[in-house]
Amino acid sequence: MIYVGIDDTDILGSRGTNQLARAIVQAATDWKCHGIVRHQLLDDPRIPYTSKNGSASIVLERRHTSASDVGSAAESRDDVIAICRRVMREWFIVGSDPGLCVTDHVPDVVTQFGQRCKCEVMTQTEARQLAAENGIHLEGLGGTEGGVIGALSAVGLIVTGDDGRVVQLGEWPDDLSGPQPVTTLQNRGIVVEEMDTGLRIENGTIDVGKHLRPNLRQRQTKLFVRKSSDSLASDFQAIKLT
Repeated sequence: MIYVGIDDTDILGSRGTNQLARAIVQAATDWKCHGIVRHQLLDDPRIPYTSKNGSASIVLERRHTSASDVGSAAESRDDVIAICRRVMREWFIVGSDPGLCVTDHVPDVVTQFGQRCKCEVMTQTEARQLAAENGIHLEGLGGTEGGVIGALSAVGLIVTGDDGRVVQLGEWPDDLSGPQPVTTLQNRGIVVEEMDTGLRIENGTIDVGKHLRPNLRQRQTKLFVRKSSDSLASDFQAIKLT
């Protein structure tokens, strides 16, 4: 498995980091996408960001057609790095400060760094030193390169299986909006849970909103819902969490 983290890739009015993550997945034709997740970091005026300070992680696994296709871990990592660099440079916008992290291993200290980024102001120096000490590829691709902080935090957070909002679930298209049967969500591996009671919802319809955006919690993809005030439209309304 290869873990990718990207951050600070856009400016106001431009295409966002989530869209860039999707573009990377589309370019990585030899790789299967297990998911794209947005992670909410500290929202603080001391931190420069476009909106709400979110970074994105991508989890990739090489598609194998035969045993001879299996390369070394270093070759796999280098292949993903090359793809990410190319797409990110094509998408680069002056005023952004993109960072890229690619690794096949995520030690606990990197997860701890990611968790600190959710509540503390961290520095490039701390991120770069931590990545170097643990053999993790981390680089800036323009501007101040401040995105290396969020990029490293993203790979630290994704491996917990308990952080972030799912932007892309596996290789399913982003094609669900409005009222949807619970069974449609279940068929995509999503657990529907009532926010206030913690009960699992097995039947009925859910208004997922403009886009289906479940959360990664307890190593499950969960959509949290509340009973709808308009039962004619749907039985439940999706709750958008960070």
